[in-house]
Amino acid sequence: MKKYLIVLLCIILALSLGACGSDQNSTSGEGQLQPITVILDYMPNTNHTGLYAALDLGYYEEQGLDVRIIEPTEGAVLTLIAAGKGDFGVSYQEDVTYALTAEEPLPVKAIAAIIQHNTSGFASYKDKNILSPKDFEGKVYAGWGSPSEEAVIKAVMKKAGADFSKLSIITSDGSGYNVLKDKVDLIWLFWAWDGIAAEIAGIPMNYIELKELDPRLDYYTPVLVANNDTIENNPEHVEKFMAATTKGYEYAIENPEDAAQIIHKYAPDYDIEMLTRSQKYLADKYSEGVERWGVMKDEVWDGYTEFMYESGLIKEMIPASDCYTNQFLK
Repeated sequence: MKKYLIVLLCIILALSLGACGSDQNSTSGEGQLQPITVILDYMPNTNHTGLYAALDLGYYEEQGLDVRIIEPTEGAVLTLIAAGKGDFGVSYQEDVTYALTAEEPLPVKAIAAIIQHNTSGFASYKDKNILSPKDFEGKVYAGWGSPSEEAVIKAVMKKAGADFSKLSIITSDGSGYNVLKDKVDLIWLFWAWDGIAAEIAGIPMNYIELKELDPRLDYYTPVLVANNDTIENNPEHVEKFMAATTKGYEYAIENPEDAAQIIHKYAPDYDIEMLTRSQKYLADKYSEGVERWGVMKDEVWDGYTEFMYESGLIKEMIPASDCYTNQFLK
């Protein structure tokens, strides 16, 4: 009988220890983290800092997620997300609109605006004296050759009473503001990156913000996107990802210098001064004019959709509700 009691006590003790181990695992998430893949639109930069902050500071792990952030290697981000090759991606409002109005629409939707306002515009060396789209006449513009790019330039020149046919357009070599040499007068850049870089290099520039030329051009760029199947059938999955990502961007807003150090870990080839200045600039832009990071508005989606339709970039209008959701922004 005594031997039986000893065995029984050993069994109870073993079960008790096992239960404790189980509780610890469920708390820490060890062995239970759900794998998540995030596909970037480009190489890691300060647009992506909130994602890397959430990864580096353990916010994703707190939500039970094992997040892997990758750069796009083949195909467009939205195509990969639609095909289930990634769980979440970084894209742009215009690309989402293109995807949803295509002959074979992609099952995707925006779930957060990374930056609230369009921080891009037209840049030129100060001595070129290009102060408005009217001054684009007779100049050489270097761009990336997209239909929406040409449509925007044509529209803002027309509004300013300028003749679009008098602007020469060539393909950029991808060198950013460095392309502004003798043969190029004008480029379209994002101030948080190439604009900051030009400032650091001591290059005096004239800069015309896109959103000042037409309110409809103040669209969301970039945005986070997800597959409709994930949104509809696994909302908890999206909620966890967005809770951690929101926390990451809030950290970047409140701690731009520390956030710059985080992104530098994952993009060590960039100069830390460049990253820090870019991060400080974006800290005021991520949630500018809204109560919380990521929120989107119908008027922004409808405005640029209208512009795209009027410019012949899309064949039909599409309601904002088909393009985005704020349901995962708590």
